[in-house]
Amino acid sequence: MRRILVYIRKGLKKSFDNIRNEQLKHNLLQAIPFWIGSIITGFFAVMYAKIFSWGEGLLHYILNWHDWMIFFIAPVGFVLSWWLVKEFAPNAKGSGIPQVMAAVELANPKEHKKIRSLLSIKIIVFKILSSVVLVIGGGAVGREGPTIQIAGSIFRKVNEYLPEWWPKISKKNMIMTGAAAGLAAAFNTPLGGIVFAVEELSKTHINYFKTALFTAVIIAGLTAQTLAGSYLYLAYPKTNDVSLMVMFPIVLVAGIAGILASQLSVIMLKISSWKKRKLKTNRDHIIFLVGCALLIACISFFISREILGSGKEIIERVLFTQDKHEDWYVPILRMLGPALSFTSGGAGGIFAPALTAGASIGSVVSGIIHLTPNETNVVVLGGMVAFLTGITRAPFTSAIIVLEMTDRHSLIFHLMLAGMISSIFSILVSRHSLYDVLKMNFLTEIRNKEDQEA
Repeated sequence: MRRILVYIRKGLKKSFDNIRNEQLKHNLLQAIPFWIGSIITGFFAVMYAKIFSWGEGLLHYILNWHDWMIFFIAPVGFVLSWWLVKEFAPNAKGSGIPQVMAAVELANPKEHKKIRSLLSIKIIVFKILSSVVLVIGGGAVGREGPTIQIAGSIFRKVNEYLPEWWPKISKKNMIMTGAAAGLAAAFNTPLGGIVFAVEELSKTHINYFKTALFTAVIIAGLTAQTLAGSYLYLAYPKTNDVSLMVMFPIVLVAGIAGILASQLSVIMLKISSWKKRKLKTNRDHIIFLVGCALLIACISFFISREILGSGKEIIERVLFTQDKHEDWYVPILRMLGPALSFTSGGAGGIFAPALTAGASIGSVVSGIIHLTPNETNVVVLGGMVAFLTGITRAPFTSAIIVLEMTDRHSLIFHLMLAGMISSIFSILVSRHSLYDVLKMNFLTEIRNKEDQEA
C-alpha cells in the first residue's frame, strides 16, 4: 500500500511539474486536498446515515416483536456505548461539534499537535460504533453532530498525508471546511454548512478560505446525493395560505423553545459536572448508566416510545399527516431523553433531538390555540429553529438548515424571526451555549493533560 502511495505521489508531482503557469499550479494544488476530503466526507456521511438508520430500525423491530425487550437492550446499549468511548477514544463522546470547535482553536503553531486527540481515524471508527450502539439501546441522539467530527477528522488526515513538496494549507481552514462539508452532507443543506462554518467556527475573515469552503460543501453534497439520491431531509410541508398573524404564535413558541433549550443545556452541563465530581470508578458509571437506561425503558414501556431515538418520525408525523398535535408531555420526553443520553458518555449528537423537541413544542402550542394544519406546519418549523438556536446560539445556521431541509423559501422571515426571538430568550437562562462550554472543557482537559505529561 505504501509503495502504491509513493508511486501515486511521484506521478502527481511529475504531472504538476509540467504545468508552466505557477499561479495555476499553486491554486490547483491548494484546492485538490479540499476536493479529496469532500468526496470522502460525502461517502462517509451517506454510509453513516444508512448505518444509523439501520440501528433505529433495529430498535423498533425489536420493540415491535416484544416491547419489554427495552429493559434489556437499553442498559446494554448505554453501558456498551460508554465503554467503547472510554476505553478506545475518550474524545469521541457526545456530539462532536465542541471537539471540532476546540480543534479550530488549537490550530496554531504551538498547539496543533494536540488536535490529533480530537480528530483522528480512531475517532471516526468509535464515533460511529458508539453512537449506533447507543441508538439501538434507545438513546435519544442524532448523527449530524458526529458527522461533523467525522468530517473534521477526514480533512485533518488528508492534510496530514500531503507530501513535503505540497504547498502548505492552513490546518484551521481545513478543519472548518471539513466541518461545513460534514454538515452539508449530513442534512443535504449546502448553505447551512457554509453559514455554520462562518457563524459557529470562523474567527477569521471568510475571504481567506471562501473558495475552498464553497467548493468543499458543493462536492461533499454532490457526493452524498450521488450515493443517496437527491433528497430533502424533510420533504415539502404545506405552508400556503398562511396569514402574517401566524407571526404571533411563532414568537410565543420561539420564546418558550429558547428558554427550554437553554435550560436543557444548563441541566446537561450540571449532570456532566456532577458525574465528574461524584462518579470516580467504572462501577459508579455503570450504576448511573443502568439507572438512566432503566428510567428511559420504564417511560418507553409504560408511557410512550416517543422518548426513544432521534425523533425524526415525530417531525414527519406532525408535518405530513393529519395527526398534528402531540400530547402535552411529549416535549418533556423529548428533552428528558436527550438529557440522559447525551450525558451518558457515549457518542451521539443533539442536533436532531433538538429539532424534534422544537417540533413537539410547536405542535402542542398549535393544538392549544387551534391553528389550521398549514399554520401548524409553519409554527412547528419555527419551533424547530428556535430550539436548535437555544442549544447552539446560532440563529442563522438553524434557520437556514430548516429552510433547506424543507425547501420552504417563502418562510425565510418566519424562521429567522424564530431564531432571533429564541436567541434573545435563551440568553436570559444562560449566556453561553452548550457547545461553547463543552469546547472550553475539552480545551482545559487537553491542555492540562499536556502539562502533566510535560
